[in-house]
Amino acid sequence: MVFFILVIFWACILSLILYKIKSGRLAKWARLFRIVMVVSSISVFTYWFIKKSAVAFVDNSVGLQVINKLPQTLDFYLINVNKIDKNVSLEPKHIGKVRPEYYRVEYLKMDKSDEYWIVGYLGKKNLVYFSQHSVPNKNMDQIVEVQNYINQSMKLSDAAKKQVDAYNYENTKLGIWITLDFLLLFLNLALLLKKNKK
Repeated sequence: MVFFILVIFWACILSLILYKIKSGRLAKWARLFRIVMVVSSISVFTYWFIKKSAVAFVDNSVGLQVINKLPQTLDFYLINVNKIDKNVSLEPKHIGKVRPEYYRVEYLKMDKSDEYWIVGYLGKKNLVYFSQHSVPNKNMDQIVEVQNYINQSMKLSDAAKKQVDAYNYENTKLGIWITLDFLLLFLNLALLLKKNKK
């Protein structure tokens, strides 16, 4: 998605430059490019947001239910431990904030993994929960009840914290680029509609 966001950004910049061409043969092509760019950009973002909003059910996956039994709302992250050719890669995912006595459901793709970690934050930086879970049977769904503030492994939780920080940093960067794209897209759309009114 990052590639498409950067393409849309530069296409929006080019479209604003082409707005200056108002006469001659190039004007029609410039206007056509601007219309195609706006319509295709809106289509890409619409598809992306629908995909992000849909339930993340994955075929041949293991269902995971995280239940918060603690008296405070915790922000949970899931880290899938993938093992490929004796190399271990950690794949973080944000489960979300879970209030006391509530739960969240995620689906784990376990074709390259038989282990996952749950990380819980109280606030943005305060890691108060870490647990390591193995999946011996990939046909059974998992239920994790968070009943106390524990850290099962300082070493693994430090690795998990680095992954979560990197994940949040990338998401922040992505959010900035998307905001810039929306601003430029709105400006291009406004200029197109203004042109239509004349």
